[in-house]
Amino acid sequence: MPSALVYTHGRSCRSPASQCSPRSSAVVALLKPITWFAPMWAFGCGVISSGLPLADRWPVVMAGVLLAGPLVCGMSQAVNDWYDRDVDAINEPDRPIPSGRMPGRWGLFVALLWTALSLTVGALLGPWVLGAALVAVALAWAYSAPPLRLKRNGWWGNAAVGACYEGLPWFTGAALMAAALPDAPALILAALYSIGAHGIMTLNDFKSVDGDRRMNIRSLPVALGVASAARLACVVMAVPQAMVVALLIAWGQGIHAALVGLLLFAQVLLMVRLLQAPAGWLPGTTPPEPRCMSLACSSLRWRCEPTGWW
Repeated sequence: MPSALVYTHGRSCRSPASQCSPRSSAVVALLKPITWFAPMWAFGCGVISSGLPLADRWPVVMAGVLLAGPLVCGMSQAVNDWYDRDVDAINEPDRPIPSGRMPGRWGLFVALLWTALSLTVGALLGPWVLGAALVAVALAWAYSAPPLRLKRNGWWGNAAVGACYEGLPWFTGAALMAAALPDAPALILAALYSIGAHGIMTLNDFKSVDGDRRMNIRSLPVALGVASAARLACVVMAVPQAMVVALLIAWGQGIHAALVGLLLFAQVLLMVRLLQAPAGWLPGTTPPEPRCMSLACSSLRWRCEPTGWW
């Protein structure tokens, strides 16, 4: 009897030929659809912030949503899982690669294929979108792959992911609609929410502290300790949104500033709960809705001009 399928670290598959290629369910798991929401939402905010009518541009916008979520974000997850296969064998052994559901070098092949697809779609959507896609792809590979492997340092790694999850998708949505460089307010808001996403990435690292310590990955919970990292994450998430409130007031958008302020207050209440027991926090247990709605309210400030909503 041929030996059972095992985690191969890229070596030849020793199972029957039918088991040497992954099932479609394993490919989907590798691409982590649950992570696509944040960049797709930020892309939508960028589209809205452009202030331009959608009219007959829905097909192009949907292609942009596909690029932001299933393609670029999915690609980044595949790249990360391939280069994190040793860490995941400790932290998340049921992931597709360490569990053996993604045998041989298939994880790398999927990452390369999705990279090519992302750049192809970006090129079809115009030079500004292609430029953003190139930056996102470069950051995704730099985050996970040697020699840079930015994730070994919690400061640099979280900055790269924050940009890919919120800033670049926002920029892409606005640039796609305008077919040009977005205006200064859109760029400022994209940058601020990218900084805030740095804190979210710090919280996400809580789930892998043990494996990160063993593999010498200096995530912020490892480098600073869980309690200090939690306090830092809360500050990094809150301060940029407070700056957004101030900017909206300065731009004469008091209603939108009030809405973002209320949503920030709701997040602060959740942060207080988090700080009471940071070691027991798990990603996904704090509702993302207040922050997501904060992005939406900020982008909608462009939609309340006398010209109307659409």
